[in-house]
Amino acid sequence: MQQKYNILYIHSHDSGRYVQPYGYSVNTPNIQELAEDGVLFRKAFSGAPQCCPSRAALLTGQAAHSCGQFGLVNRGFELRDRHKHIANYLKELFYSTQLIGVQHEVWDPITCGYMDWINPINYSKPKPIEEMDHDTAQNAAKFLLGSPSKPFFLSVGFASTHRDFSTKNILDDPRYCAPPLPLPDTHEIRLDFASYKTSARKLDSYIGTVLNALKKSKLYENTLIICTTDHGIAFPKMKCNLTDHGIGVMLIMRGPHSFRGGKVIDAIISHIDIFPTICDLTGVDHPNWLQGKSLIPVVGGKVSEINEAIFAEQSFHCAYEPMRTVRTKKWKYIKRFYDFNRPMLSNIDNSKSKDYLIENGFSQKEVVQEELYDLIDDPSEANNKINDPRLKDICKSMRETLMNWMKETNDPLLDGPIPIPENGFACDKNDLSPYDIWDRVEKPDGYG
Repeated sequence: MQQKYNILYIHSHDSGRYVQPYGYSVNTPNIQELAEDGVLFRKAFSGAPQCCPSRAALLTGQAAHSCGQFGLVNRGFELRDRHKHIANYLKELFYSTQLIGVQHEVWDPITCGYMDWINPINYSKPKPIEEMDHDTAQNAAKFLLGSPSKPFFLSVGFASTHRDFSTKNILDDPRYCAPPLPLPDTHEIRLDFASYKTSARKLDSYIGTVLNALKKSKLYENTLIICTTDHGIAFPKMKCNLTDHGIGVMLIMRGPHSFRGGKVIDAIISHIDIFPTICDLTGVDHPNWLQGKSLIPVVGGKVSEINEAIFAEQSFHCAYEPMRTVRTKKWKYIKRFYDFNRPMLSNIDNSKSKDYLIENGFSQKEVVQEELYDLIDDPSEANNKINDPRLKDICKSMRETLMNWMKETNDPLLDGPIPIPENGFACDKNDLSPYDIWDRVEKPDGYG
């Protein structure tokens, strides 16, 4: 029987690709060291540009709508097909399944197959994110140094790069911080991005604590490490957007066989490709619901690509904003399934950056139903080519590819608007803030 390797799944909130090994001036030496020892995927994408659906897609190996995760857990949307969660699947195969820190698929992760959950969140006495993540790192290190007696799937969830960023003890001088595109370079946004960079430094230190414990425990060589995030950073035009600014994610893996050596992979891959990869590395069967493809052929150098296209989606975040996308190496097509023609402000985290853009007309920006981008000529996705007559055939092909995917994966959006769950709630399309809803509904135990 093939050896059952340990699996360490490290995940963060809202980090995008804005860490050191992706070429940005964000000081994250532990993530950099992992990349230099493992495999970095430069064109990895989440299944959704917001936390709960993207995590559900990764952990079930299928589109978020296929597993029934349409929105935020703390607003009444929970993973429907919990038996398809990788923790449940691996537990049945005699893995020890542990969760330390945050998760966002369900209220009670034990129902997804975790045997134990060390939860840093106490809603009656909430801690600052920094304290929560410190405790998560220490608890993960304790588990790893405790000589686990059987192969494990350990999920370690951090929240440091989630809003609100701390404005105290900012480690990077905002005067010399250039915000990434598509954000404008202004004092307000430089200050905001400097705060993000400080949060990313803290995230990196906690990841370092976990990785050092893994090495000290002598488990490093026998463990597949997956280090990723859920979606783009929490700035306007990024999180909750289907451009690469919203769905582009860091993904670094280090482990047995070909998953080492400082490789850089340029193939387009999706979070849903991680589950089948774990199956192949651990020698277990692929469950029949998987929609992704194993990364092993591309990491091993047998092929240059495993996907002709990747797909992503959004249904609900704080408000209902249904849209779908298909992305190839060269083209991006985005389709919206609603008639609101302005930015959905309640789906944008409150921040100085948001305030600045609204003051300068962002809230009146026209939002169109379809978008087509040439990713080679226009990597920032700033020039919508949907009405270019020269690209009529390209547009038709991308539109058909997206529709076929929606049909093949039984996307309920094809049948009309997706309903809010019985105990769920959503902001109105005209709300200005994610928190406007609290004036109209009874606030649940969670937040956000």
